[in-house]
Amino acid sequence: MILTVTLNTALDVTHRVPRLRPHTSHRVTGVTERPGGKGLNVARVLAALGHEVTAAGFAGGPAGALVRELLADAPGVTDALVPCAGTTRRTLAVVDEATGDTTQFNEPGPQISAAEWAAFLERYTELAAGARAVALCGSLPPGVPVGAYAVLVRAARAAGAAPVLLDTSGEALRRGVAARPDIIKPNAAELAELTGSRDPLPATRDARRRGAHAVVTSLGPAGLLAATPEGAWQAAPPRPLGGNPTGAGDSAVAGILAALTHGLDWPARLVQAVALSAATVRAPVAGEFDPRTYEEVRGSVTVTAVR
Repeated sequence: MILTVTLNTALDVTHRVPRLRPHTSHRVTGVTERPGGKGLNVARVLAALGHEVTAAGFAGGPAGALVRELLADAPGVTDALVPCAGTTRRTLAVVDEATGDTTQFNEPGPQISAAEWAAFLERYTELAAGARAVALCGSLPPGVPVGAYAVLVRAARAAGAAPVLLDTSGEALRRGVAARPDIIKPNAAELAELTGSRDPLPATRDARRRGAHAVVTSLGPAGLLAATPEGAWQAAPPRPLGGNPTGAGDSAVAGILAALTHGLDWPARLVQAVALSAATVRAPVAGEFDPRTYEEVRGSVTVTAVR
């Protein structure tokens, strides 16, 4: 079982419009609702790849109830969300069908009480003890301590779970890295904020010195850059792909974890991550991927050792 954690779970709502124009009314041509938040996107992709996944985090209010209802229809994903008194946030994505561009609106999330956080920690420790890998993903809802991910990394290690992958940003990432997670997966902007360097290769190595065992950085259409104890590589798709990039980074996380649990080496992990990321760009919503694009790109990813 792979355990994914989404502390700031969301109900993802996607609207499609023929063309997005500011200061005007729009006729929506399609609406989809999905369980959202980075960890739930990771969970759904892993399940689609055939892995057993347990999804932990918080859910509350009408939006949280709908998230759980929709999650029940996701084969291979076990719901371990902890109830909270506040209402699960919504994220709204508006897709411009003329250009393929997406505009995103993210709510902050519910206020989590000290008792709710304690209940989650107890449940998480139980789950981590039986996990083959743990993914800690996304932002922190109000009320959760800013050092929460450092606590969860250490708790997973104490429970015997390995490896632990951390995908967050800002102060939560800075404190989480200090707990020495096995892998972190920031994008280039998040990595620059952590290290102060806008050059990705030195920045990935700096992040390792700060505590991360391995660092995988998203470079957008250029693919992924990884600095690990075994070496450093850049993996790139054969060509840029148009579509909706929402959730592409989450699919990269799923690809890394799937390949890791199969015992593949770092170049092979990066191939799977880039292929899934590209296939998600071609899918209509986050947490899904286009199987044809996945197979096509997986056979064409270029992996280059870097110094």
